[in-house]
Amino acid sequence: MGWTARNIPDQSGRTVVVTGANSGLGFVTARELARRGARTVLACRDEERGSRARDELVAELPEAGPRTELRRLDLGDLASVRAFVKELPDERVDLLINNAGVMALPYGRTADGFERQFGINHLGHFALTGLLLDRLLAAPAPRVVTVSSGMHALANIDIADLNSEHSYRRWVAYARSKTANLLFTHELARLLAGTPLVAAAAHPGYAATNLQTAGVRMEGRKTVEKVIALGNRVVAQSAEAGALPTLYAATARGVAPDSFTGPRMLGWRGAPAPSWRAPWTLSDVAAERLWAASEQLTGVTYGVPS
Repeated sequence: MGWTARNIPDQSGRTVVVTGANSGLGFVTARELARRGARTVLACRDEERGSRARDELVAELPEAGPRTELRRLDLGDLASVRAFVKELPDERVDLLINNAGVMALPYGRTADGFERQFGINHLGHFALTGLLLDRLLAAPAPRVVTVSSGMHALANIDIADLNSEHSYRRWVAYARSKTANLLFTHELARLLAGTPLVAAAAHPGYAATNLQTAGVRMEGRKTVEKVIALGNRVVAQSAEAGALPTLYAATARGVAPDSFTGPRMLGWRGAPAPSWRAPWTLSDVAAERLWAASEQLTGVTYGVPS
């Protein structure tokens, strides 16, 4: 059967931040960590949806109520990222789950002018992790888990056109943002080698969430939305199953820095297992160039221990 949520070790005394925790994989991830005793921060852009998610979580786990809270975080707005970090009362963060994301949206820009998928999926999380780094390193066994996708294999980043200013194809832009997630993990693991922090990545395979239909819903393509929704019901695994690779990377013993965990069966479904990744996601040169560009774009410089 393999690793399941029942295998998550006790998380009592640990503080966890989960981005995009209002639905889908993020909600399941937050709920299962709260179930195991973590103080859990649901970091959500939409406060109304986030409040409903917290209510649902606490209704299922009443004992988690006092240690589960909602805080607003819009990864598409660097001012919101900075405000979130400034207002977070915890002096120590044990686990950061960079889960939130958007997929295959029509072209758009974030509040800071970045292409929306690159800005939210990569730059927002890059800034958040950097601003929380001191608090992560204050924990005895911290981890940063960034959720990528098997779709990263469709495209490498284009360092000369990170914001898709020369051309925009929604699926290529999505794949590049997910490649960026893996390059970020690769470089973070390299920079923090010798510290207790483990930087790892995960992907859910094909899991039924709202992510797949958001783009076509924005465009009013109702027929396509219905087809995707049908595929989610018939083919995809559940959000509970899709969250397992993230939960494994976040809590299992022996998770290696820069590892990539996904579903066992062809990266599509099944219990967590090591996942294939495109060779370009292991490039030191590409990772360093993306890192330098990300620091310049976000204004967030990492204080990495020497």
